[in-house]
Amino acid sequence: MKVLIAGGGKAVYFLCRTFLAKGHHVTLVNADSDECIQMARRLKLTVVCGDASDPAILEEAGAYGADAVLAITPRDQDNLAICQLAAMQHHVPQTVALVNDPDNEVVFEQLGVKAFSTARTIASIIEQHTTLDEITNLIPAGEGKVNITEVKLQTDAPVVGKTLRELSLPSDALIAVVLRHTEAIVPRGETQLQAGDRIVLITLPSNHGPVLKAVTGESD
Repeated sequence: MKVLIAGGGKAVYFLCRTFLAKGHHVTLVNADSDECIQMARRLKLTVVCGDASDPAILEEAGAYGADAVLAITPRDQDNLAICQLAAMQHHVPQTVALVNDPDNEVVFEQLGVKAFSTARTIASIIEQHTTLDEITNLIPAGEGKVNITEVKLQTDAPVVGKTLRELSLPSDALIAVVLRHTEAIVPRGETQLQAGDRIVLITLPSNHGPVLKAVTGESD
């Protein structure tokens, strides 16, 4: 896959390194000439020095042949422009923009640009960890439309001792995996939950709180 990344900083460095390690071809566009030199020295990728929101720079970087464009600059308006240019002028099939201000996320979506907010994601994880100690992991997926949460069942959890068939979870929620000691179990209706189990929940943002309450017995 050919990936074009616009942005800079350590996060972008590690992102480029991850794509390269998976065998993808990476082109980086960065307006900072010093950082471009450092990235070219440290990683085996193509580096274009310039402003990616400039149509000429985006074309020079090979946007037309890219499979995906990721706009991760500190400026939301630039990220929006980069993704729109990539999609409309260069017909890039996948574009994703970083939204630094979470309030802009809705605007991006309304304009047809896939966006993610690291601030919103981190806030959600911290909030969940501080309110429910049993929660050990939370990953928003599907552009934030789905939550994947790992929960450790305490002895007094209302679901302990029950089979999945006996549970009355809210609709559009699923226990996808039960992690018991070193074993990963794909649960069926007859699978009985035990204290100490770590269950992987699939929920929607609209029912996430009620599902956690039903599983842990704590308030959402």
